[in-house]
Amino acid sequence: MAAPRAPVTRRPRVVSLVPSLTEAVAVSAPGALVGATDWCTHPAGLDGTVTRIGGTKNPDTGAIARLRPDLVIANEEENRRPDLDALRAAGLDVLVTEVRTLDQAFAELDRVLTACGVAGRPEWLGAAEAAWADAAETVARGDEPVRTAVVPIWRRPWMVLGRDTFAGDLLARLGVRNLYAGHPERYPRVPVEELNAAAPDVVVLPDEPYRFTRDDGPEAFPGAVAALVDGRHLTWYGPSLAEAPRSLARALRAASR
Repeated sequence: MAAPRAPVTRRPRVVSLVPSLTEAVAVSAPGALVGATDWCTHPAGLDGTVTRIGGTKNPDTGAIARLRPDLVIANEEENRRPDLDALRAAGLDVLVTEVRTLDQAFAELDRVLTACGVAGRPEWLGAAEAAWADAAETVARGDEPVRTAVVPIWRRPWMVLGRDTFAGDLLARLGVRNLYAGHPERYPRVPVEELNAAAPDVVVLPDEPYRFTRDDGPEAFPGAVAALVDGRHLTWYGPSLAEAPRSLARALRAASR
């Protein structure tokens, strides 16, 4: 159980460079966010309360500095080191997260929210932990079949989840065994012919970062079972984690019919 947070006297001014963390902070620390990226789409209504500061890979560091934030929150995978170094050189405090497993996500969310002045544990965070514990019990009981999978995240060229990824960890907890989890690269480029030859039980197709749809993706895997899943539920770590196991399991079951 997380240690109690010390009371705070003033909500810090926060800029988020990570869509997942933007949602978590906006929901849990109303009024703290003063800046967010163009890709920060949740929760609704951000445009009326924050300044947009560019993309996750090309933020306007000067605009961020002019917002005079007390804290900039970032992620070692989503954001580039030169941008983070520039923000530090401007005298800003930058908190960098690393999230490659669900357990890391919960720990880092707790660290970020503490730094953002959240005094109590948000209800959604406890709900997310409970939802994933329930999902693990369901798999352990054998109520969900264990499936092998390939998980494309891009095409032209085809790229898939490889080793050591947050999305791969979520799928594993739902009984989905990524056939490329042992690949030396985290996001390897793999010809579609090789993906088909791997003969997975299911091809998991999220709608981000590449937007796979019923008409764009499944046709590349003739005869295979394709599961179209919500990319936010597969790759975001924030309030969406509470509904993610049910959403993903439902999509996997629908694809198996």
